[in-house]
Amino acid sequence: MEIFLRILLSTSCLLLVVFMVDCSPPENHIKCSSANTNCTITNSYGTFPDRSICQAANVAYPTTEEELISIVAEATRARRKVKVATRYSHSIPKLVCPDGQNGLLISTNYLNRTLEIDAQSMTMSVESGVSLRQLIDEAAKAGLALPYSPYWWGLTIGGLLSTAPGGSKDGYAKVRRLNETNSSELDAARVSLGVLGVISKVTLQLQPLFKRSISYVVKSDTDLGDQVASFGRQHEFADISWYPSQGKAVYRVDDRVSSNTSGNGLYDSIPFRSTLSLGLAVIRATEDTQESMKDPDGRCASAKLITSALIQMAYGLTNNGLVFTGYPIIGYHNRLQSSGTCLDSPEDALITACPWDSRIKGEYFFQATFSISLSVVKNFIQDVQKLVKMEPRALCGLEQYNGILMRYVKASSAYLGKEDDALDFDITFYRNKNPAKPRLYEDILEEIEQLAVFKYGGLPHWGKNRNLVFSGALEKYNKGGAFLRVKEKYDPLGLFSNEWTDQVLGLKGEVSIIKEGCALEGLCICSQDIHCAPSKGYLCRPGKIYQDARVCTLVSTPEQ
Repeated sequence: MEIFLRILLSTSCLLLVVFMVDCSPPENHIKCSSANTNCTITNSYGTFPDRSICQAANVAYPTTEEELISIVAEATRARRKVKVATRYSHSIPKLVCPDGQNGLLISTNYLNRTLEIDAQSMTMSVESGVSLRQLIDEAAKAGLALPYSPYWWGLTIGGLLSTAPGGSKDGYAKVRRLNETNSSELDAARVSLGVLGVISKVTLQLQPLFKRSISYVVKSDTDLGDQVASFGRQHEFADISWYPSQGKAVYRVDDRVSSNTSGNGLYDSIPFRSTLSLGLAVIRATEDTQESMKDPDGRCASAKLITSALIQMAYGLTNNGLVFTGYPIIGYHNRLQSSGTCLDSPEDALITACPWDSRIKGEYFFQATFSISLSVVKNFIQDVQKLVKMEPRALCGLEQYNGILMRYVKASSAYLGKEDDALDFDITFYRNKNPAKPRLYEDILEEIEQLAVFKYGGLPHWGKNRNLVFSGALEKYNKGGAFLRVKEKYDPLGLFSNEWTDQVLGLKGEVSIIKEGCALEGLCICSQDIHCAPSKGYLCRPGKIYQDARVCTLVSTPEQ
């Protein structure tokens, strides 16, 4: 059976890597039963961490700032809960859910215009629904570049000019223009969690368009803890892909070069391309089988095959937009900084799709993403390596999702931004469709999360993560209180908040939900056996190296 599964997985992985063509674009994550009323909303993955689908009375699609202001004013007058929805909704937590069934969703789908580009001052003004891809393309046409951006271009732009609730003297909607002259409020708005109001326009300071040189270098992870701090200082766009169970790390050597340097490279990330739905179904079925059979060897074989293919294909980099012929990859910044081609394809009846499209049997995963200060990150990495030494196959599952992506982030003046120069750890791993089923080596992954968040003070990525990573989060921000004061000023009625954001910000209760099985979903940290799956042999126990951790550990295998 094991040999059969490995052959099956080998076939499925080839499908994943090779057959990437036009696909069905993602569906609208807002669905209404009658026109724009009686609506539900989820994220692009089709599910929130607690598996709920949120409800709203109706959705509005403003096309101008004037319409947006009118909609906010009317909602404020009626004291209705309001949340803003973007085109693809990639936030994993419940940031987009209005409380109750009477809430209003405001979609920025049609607030998607570039308003002005000033080549002389190198500024660009856009509406808030403009996607990262649009921004990159429009800026490049003017010879400009957004220097730093996420790798996924299906995000929309937020920024400097927001519309927040007001009182009757403001016509129930107050327009606030944020810039360096009111920097305290700007620093609150830079990371706002959507609780300050609706962003309508953004003005960005850009740079002249430039070229980059990229090479991936595969090394042993033996000295990874010593290397991470210096590597980030040596290369402007550095990152590291870490495969702990394989004992290797892939360093991205990535710097600016002269615009006269020959090359027209392109980045088309393989995980972000359209993929045959049949191939995705085979991969998912294999994962499910490996989990149900508790087959770590199969997972490790899968991981090696997938990571080897990604490395051989340069993760989707090509020298000329067509083929990869070798390093370095030289090209203009706008062609290398971000990708996501599965979003732009014509409808093909779901023969192909984005790998995570909830309409097909494809990827279904958790993500844990946190930042750890460079001053302590070496110790965190060494702790993870200790766990791997004790359980060498434990992290093969996340290597099937391309391991741990480590990205460098600078300290920010944003009240809810990074407190120090830090390293982001982006971890994606299998989620079971059945919430009552524990995962293979669940305790190791939970101990890593708790190490990061509690022992090393890791800060959460606000758009990812399960509740576990948000526990006590606001207390870690020196200016968390200042953010709450701006929130009170901008939205005194709390119309742009919901139960989840109130919990995360420490205003009402805790983010953890204590109930049987809650730890299996990362909705709580177990304190009793009943929080795990005692009937399946999973009990709440201390971590292997971090005794303060509480994780669901397989203690015994129940008789069949």
